[in-house]
Amino acid sequence: MAFNLASDFDRALKAAAAAAGLEDASDFVPEVRTADARHGDFQANGVLGYAKARKLNPRATSEKIVAQLSGEVRDRCEITIAGPGFINFTLKPAALLEWLRTFSTREALAAGAAAAHAGQTWLVDYSSPNTAKQMHVGHLRSAVIGEAICRTLAFTGARVIRDNHLGDWGTQFGKLIHGYKRWANPAALAADPIEELERLYKLGHNATPDGSPELDEARRELVKLQNGDPENVRLWQKFTEESRLAFQQIYDRLGIRFDHFLGESFYNDKVDRVYRELGETGIAQESEGALVVFHPEHPRFKTQPFIVRKADGASNYASTDLATALYRAEHLHADGIVIVTDFRQADHFEQLFLTVKKWFTAKAYRVPELHHVSFGAVTGEDGKALKTRSGDVIRLKALLDEAEERAFAIVTEKNPDLPESDRRDIARIVGIGAVQYADLAQNRSSNYLFSWDKMLALEGNTAPYLLYAVARIHSIFRKAAVRPDDPAIEGIAIIPETPTEIALARKLTKFPDAIRLATESLRPHYLCLFLFELAGDYSSFNNADKVLVEDPPIRARRLLLCARTLLILDTGLQLLGLRTLTRM
Repeated sequence: MAFNLASDFDRALKAAAAAAGLEDASDFVPEVRTADARHGDFQANGVLGYAKARKLNPRATSEKIVAQLSGEVRDRCEITIAGPGFINFTLKPAALLEWLRTFSTREALAAGAAAAHAGQTWLVDYSSPNTAKQMHVGHLRSAVIGEAICRTLAFTGARVIRDNHLGDWGTQFGKLIHGYKRWANPAALAADPIEELERLYKLGHNATPDGSPELDEARRELVKLQNGDPENVRLWQKFTEESRLAFQQIYDRLGIRFDHFLGESFYNDKVDRVYRELGETGIAQESEGALVVFHPEHPRFKTQPFIVRKADGASNYASTDLATALYRAEHLHADGIVIVTDFRQADHFEQLFLTVKKWFTAKAYRVPELHHVSFGAVTGEDGKALKTRSGDVIRLKALLDEAEERAFAIVTEKNPDLPESDRRDIARIVGIGAVQYADLAQNRSSNYLFSWDKMLALEGNTAPYLLYAVARIHSIFRKAAVRPDDPAIEGIAIIPETPTEIALARKLTKFPDAIRLATESLRPHYLCLFLFELAGDYSSFNNADKVLVEDPPIRARRLLLCARTLLILDTGLQLLGLRTLTRM
């Protein structure tokens, strides 16, 4: 039995079309997808397009195909034809039990999902803060969405490389070095390095207005850095290392790790090859002293140049991003590259990807899949960018601290007798998870409104609701005095019978389709929606059918449904980057 039953039915329908002797049967694409529960479990929509293109009757064509379906498929499900030729499959209770028994562990689920990206290497570029600056709320979405994408890609078989493309080069370092040499406070630097470096950058920036001698001095500091001056290189390395240590404290709280921190500086000596090859292939041309690429075939970029080298000979984001793409393809052997940034950079990455495809094709380099995963802004209750009451950008550390404290107050109110250390542990998981999930549950293309009350609520599509569902299931197994993975449960469980048992079992078999949707579209909210719906179906089942009944086979089948719900909720939440709880 396949992990994604839709793929089983897809193969069966293709074989049936060939057996029915249909014209161009090899071109038939069944398009099997999860169905509306009113019509069945899966629905094949492809007959309509296939039949109309050949001036055939869609319903009659569906009937011919269904007549040739194998006995194995018929044993597994009820098959009906609806409307003009939709083929519906409703799994029989025995098939539901078979799926639940087959996919009984996280390893089995992962092995089943792995076919989607087996053998592929995917690089995900996310978070990407600027060194020597605090991470703020604007960095949250890239980090959280990027990590969820990494986990779902890895779950579906990809070798995933996590790269944090730090902003660690450029003119700001001249101003920072200028400020550091004049106003550095050693004690403050030791106590909170990033706080002090940010203060020094602001001082350096304010002290170097356009046209001032101080700005010329800051530029000289930058030139010294670029030319390898030992003192300035030492300072730059210190700034970078302190920044990485501070960033890692945030990443640890979010459960994020990176394989590489290859910032802009890493590609500084690799841009000359970009200029040379773009020129040799005729893709780039000189325009007003700059090296630019035009894309006349694109409606928006006909006259908008993509500047890959500035008129003064300096590199820019385009230069280093092109060098980055080449390095990832040549040295990291990426089959796919995902870059996670906000929507304001959409034009840049569209032009970048157009240029990469032309360049790699002209040089006969392998062209990886290129995806810009854009996202909207985090807004306050007023619909404007989320800020403090004083108008400052909210620091990410402060946001996570507040999440934990708010969660701690709720846990304390509901469980005042728990030891404080336990309440703190629960609050840490619930608070951080609430922030992560509130972001991931939104369609990433949209802005989303940040509301503490909504994200920490125990009702609705929230992390606390799902974490509580997980904890509730654990409590049932504690009462039953058995483990969720006890093989004895599976051994004596009989097929589901009641409407809520069957509804829950049917929902569990849709987990693969949620993973497929989230991974193919690089949109984690599809997985969030599935988990929320699954928790709702579980709640309906738990309210309607007492689990710990005396009859052993009925008790076992209901415990089996509890165990698989727990497995899939736990697996899904961890794929989103959340930690789970056994008590709450």
